[in-house]
Amino acid sequence: MNHKDRLLALGQWLLLGTVVGVLCGASSALFLWLLAEATNFRMAHEAIVYTLPLSGLGIGALYQRFGQPIKAGNNLVIDTIHDEGPEIPLRMAPMVLIGTVLTHVFGGSAGREGTAVQMGASLSDWVSHRLRVNKRMRRQLLAAGVAGGFGSVFGTPIAGAVFGLEFIVLGHIEYDALAPALIASVVGDLTTRSLGIEHTHYPAAAFVALTPLLFVKWLVFAATVAAVSTLFIELTHFIRKRSERAVPLLPVRMFLGGVAVVGLWKLCGTSDYLGLGVPTIVRAFEDPRLPVYAFALKLLFTAVTLGAGYLGGEVTPLFFVGAALGNVLGRLLGIPLELSAGVGLAAVFAAASNTPLALSIMALELLGGSAFPHVMIVCVVAYLLAGHRSIYSAQRLLKGKGGARLPRPTPLRDLTTSEPAPPSIEEKTR
Repeated sequence: MNHKDRLLALGQWLLLGTVVGVLCGASSALFLWLLAEATNFRMAHEAIVYTLPLSGLGIGALYQRFGQPIKAGNNLVIDTIHDEGPEIPLRMAPMVLIGTVLTHVFGGSAGREGTAVQMGASLSDWVSHRLRVNKRMRRQLLAAGVAGGFGSVFGTPIAGAVFGLEFIVLGHIEYDALAPALIASVVGDLTTRSLGIEHTHYPAAAFVALTPLLFVKWLVFAATVAAVSTLFIELTHFIRKRSERAVPLLPVRMFLGGVAVVGLWKLCGTSDYLGLGVPTIVRAFEDPRLPVYAFALKLLFTAVTLGAGYLGGEVTPLFFVGAALGNVLGRLLGIPLELSAGVGLAAVFAAASNTPLALSIMALELLGGSAFPHVMIVCVVAYLLAGHRSIYSAQRLLKGKGGARLPRPTPLRDLTTSEPAPPSIEEKTR
């Protein structure tokens, strides 16, 4: 490619990345505003949590009737990027937005990244098909939509760009889409901020020198993070699979899941584990009296909510789990709370999503440079120890974490052993 061709390509990506970024940023701004309103309403009218099972019936009926093509959520996005499937229905954007907001109004424990990623992907794929771009460019725009959604919803544009490239294939960065992903994520973040949205501010970690003793402590920390991430992945998948077998109808399944969440809420006697849980995340950075079991309860609330089929993402609940776990480990290992909570916040999701680079950069953007070397160590080690599992079962594995290369990119959901399962009939006909 000569100089002129490179300039033309850059101009093209500036234009298309900006279009995708504006769409992602505007949709994230609307989503975050609605989410704040929903959270404030629930906190002012806590009795509404009792109706969570009824909301599950309604949301489930809506998705049962209109949401079958999009029910796979983030996994649909990953499959579409890899398999060049049909256009992601534009209805995904409004449906996942409404479903997630309703989940939060009535007290479900869920996050926001899944919604932002799915809105970004569906909007970018709509653009791709309207412009009739080629397959390669469509794939790149889908990655840009993921990046724009993630970066704008958290206010972390660089992490958003890397996440859009890293989460597609485990252990591999899709550099082909780097320019559009970066442009879409930066423009998306600027758009969201320009519309008056303010993101959560976390305490910046003070400088702590990395010593041999602290390095050993981080290895212990990472092993614990990997174990907790694994527990969350396995428990969520277990609840989802078992409930789907036992109760095939989604509305009934969500009703029963809502009953379970309400029961947990009453048993705990606190609303701290409902919704996003941002106040507790911030508290984990400074309160040495945070309950040592807080991370486990949030993990359970979230696994039940998402396993039953309620809409939302995993990031913010796993931020809660990670920050609360980091608070406990900081006290046990003698690490300053603002550092240990910050490292835990990033590392649990990094291990659960196989995105250690993106989450290390996110910690840098959220917490400042002092946390970066520490969080990078823990994210990478926890990622390696968590094995070949993920909250995104459609993630492809091309090269194992132990170094072995597979003959073809294989979805993690197809791995029952260290070797890939043979292709399914559906895969053969794609």
